[in-house]
Amino acid sequence: MSTPDLSLDLGLDLSPSRAASSGDQRSSSTPRGPSPEQLLEGLNDPQRAAVQHAGHPLLVVAGAGSGKTRVLTRRIAWLISERGAHPGSILAITFTNKAAAEMKERVEELVGRRARLMWVSTFHSACVRILRKEIDKLGYKSSFSIYDAQDQKRLMALVVKDLDLDPRKFQPGPVLHWVSNHKNELRDADEVAKDVKNGVEETYAAAYSLYQRRLREANALDFDDLIMMTVHLLQAFPEVRETYRRRFRHVLVDEYQDTNHAQYALIHQLCADDPELTEGERVAPAELMVVGDADQSIYAFRGANIRNILDFEQDFPDATSILLEQNYRSTQTILTAANAVIGNNQGRKDKRLWSDAGDGERIVGYVGDDEHDEARFVSDEIDKLTDAGNRAGDVAVFYRTNAQSRVFEEVFIRTGQPYKVVGGVRFYERREVRDALAYLRMLVNADDSVSLRRILNVPKRGIGDRAVACVNELAERERMTFWDALRRADEAPGLATRSLTNIRGFVALVEELQAMVEAGERADVVLESLLDKSGYLAELEASDDPQDATRVENLGELVAVAREFSDDPVAGPSADPADVDADLVAPGLADFLERVALVADTDQIPEDDGGQGVVTMMTLHTAKGLEFPTVFLTGLEDGVFPHSRSLGDRPELEEERRLAYVGITRARERLYISRAVVRSAWGAPAHNPASRFLDELPVDLVDWRRTEAAQTRWGRPDLAAGSPAYGGGGGGFGQPTAAGRRHFSAAAARADVQAKSIRNRVVPSLEPGDRVTHDSFGLGTVVALEGTGDKTIASIDFGSGPVKRLLLRVAPIEKL
Repeated sequence: MSTPDLSLDLGLDLSPSRAASSGDQRSSSTPRGPSPEQLLEGLNDPQRAAVQHAGHPLLVVAGAGSGKTRVLTRRIAWLISERGAHPGSILAITFTNKAAAEMKERVEELVGRRARLMWVSTFHSACVRILRKEIDKLGYKSSFSIYDAQDQKRLMALVVKDLDLDPRKFQPGPVLHWVSNHKNELRDADEVAKDVKNGVEETYAAAYSLYQRRLREANALDFDDLIMMTVHLLQAFPEVRETYRRRFRHVLVDEYQDTNHAQYALIHQLCADDPELTEGERVAPAELMVVGDADQSIYAFRGANIRNILDFEQDFPDATSILLEQNYRSTQTILTAANAVIGNNQGRKDKRLWSDAGDGERIVGYVGDDEHDEARFVSDEIDKLTDAGNRAGDVAVFYRTNAQSRVFEEVFIRTGQPYKVVGGVRFYERREVRDALAYLRMLVNADDSVSLRRILNVPKRGIGDRAVACVNELAERERMTFWDALRRADEAPGLATRSLTNIRGFVALVEELQAMVEAGERADVVLESLLDKSGYLAELEASDDPQDATRVENLGELVAVAREFSDDPVAGPSADPADVDADLVAPGLADFLERVALVADTDQIPEDDGGQGVVTMMTLHTAKGLEFPTVFLTGLEDGVFPHSRSLGDRPELEEERRLAYVGITRARERLYISRAVVRSAWGAPAHNPASRFLDELPVDLVDWRRTEAAQTRWGRPDLAAGSPAYGGGGGGFGQPTAAGRRHFSAAAARADVQAKSIRNRVVPSLEPGDRVTHDSFGLGTVVALEGTGDKTIASIDFGSGPVKRLLLRVAPIEKL
């Protein structure tokens, strides 16, 4: 196989003899790339040790801002340049596509274009590449579709309907959570069905089974399937496992503290000793390096298991550990604050982040009257910063939950402050974009009935519900796919002549577009063709609705994304994944759909345009892995942050503290912390005490611009806590003022009605170990009980996320 001419790229030897099978010995005749000194330049001693390590598994405990990306990229370059590893023998796993692209780009700068042969990707992307090559062994076609969250919900809704279940009791969301939890534990539908404990679980298991059957019929996988099926594939076919174990001689995993059980199992399949093969049949385990920080493990609600990194040295007894404590991001004041907070967690490996950048500015604190006052303070401070010459694009506002963004958005709109909410309504979730992607998905995989049904009558082409029912009846009678039934629609019973004509027109359109895909046409060309030939674009352009004009712009943006993707040659999945010398090939439509399906929230943060930029707003979970010169950490109240569900639960509280640690260490130069004395909750004012994390900060590090002692109720002295108008003073509520009525009476009325209706609920008699079902959370197990009568509180484990503490006289719970 030919090798690209890279004679201008640092003089690297690109001959196939440098493949992984030749070992890690550098030939004396090999032209040298970057010198060892160049690769180690600027690294501190622990970083150098991590880059040069060879042999046993390596755990790099990388504190926040300690240069772990630099260590990973330099190590990959060291493997290629100094140890003769073939780029195709390297598998590097990150958690976002953006991080993967950055890592690949940095390595390419060091060792040249051949670095593109490396597998640098997310877990899901790597699994897709393996499955495209190997999934036929599991009975699927290689053209399988990948269903995102909305596709999964739509399919599960159909399953619930087909099983004739009560849609109020068996909502798609909770059922999917239950299914996802089992998939992340690598338990398929058959295994789960054998272990049901009651009638509700039996129903959930039936839904899981039918859901998987429908996925298989559509030749589709959901996100959890990508990893679960890859692990099952490697377990069921030792020869496939050995192929990839031989191919990947160097495996590097970033953010190891965020791995779940399925991801952990995948790494073990590739890197642990293989007892099923004889010594002559197997190769030595791949060289494994994992990088992570238990103090930044914040995704337990997604199934992440902090034990994976804490127990690494038990899983690999011969492992070496290296600690990175020097921080290159933040001032010492910010790091000292972070160290003080995280030091309150138990059972962690002690490390102390430090920096030689100096103390820097003190942390600024503010206590607002309410959330609006807090937001005004943030807006005013951003104005001061920009007036002083700082860029708005260097500022980030963090909050615990998405709902907290609303008040900041309202204030920013009034003050004219440009902003962007990351993780809000995403580009790829807009209706017109999802319609276009549904067209593309069914062109690649005609068995994808969910995508096909979505666009069958979009734009309207006279194929109504009755026509769909007739075609569906034919598909079920003949046991064929919905697409095949459309192609034989003339056999459908009761189908009107007009509907048949319209279906034939649709089939002809699809077959014409499918021919373009099969001919290897570029993704952007196929997309533009379908938008034109389907009439979708013409319908929007003919509309007088201004929203349709925006939809046209969004489709234009999607075409631009497809064009940019098509212009970038990559080592495409269409090449043999086991061939380390694969040529670089132009990506196809299937590759583009994979890229789109695996986009993460943080991949959508705009790059610096060189101007003033806009303020970035996001939840703390989304902020992981990012950094900003100025950070506002807001809503620091017990019940908000830490979240109310974590209070009284030490493991959950410690996860909240790790989240605070992550938020603090995103700041490079300036950190602001704020809270509100009163915050609206469900339309009524709620008084939350200061977050316990504030008490853990060293007092000399915080400059409090305003404290609770200076607060007034709604900014009015006559409504301050303790005043007669507020309910203090003479022992009664006193005469309510106009402000009091305006702010309280409606909420009080709602609360009164709610309180009266709540008391009618019968408190169930529960014991620890009892199984229950909740209207929203699904199945759960009672862990503990406290209180008596209508004050009884149950701690219930619903399997997805933390244990929830629920007041039984309020909670919609039924004992099984």
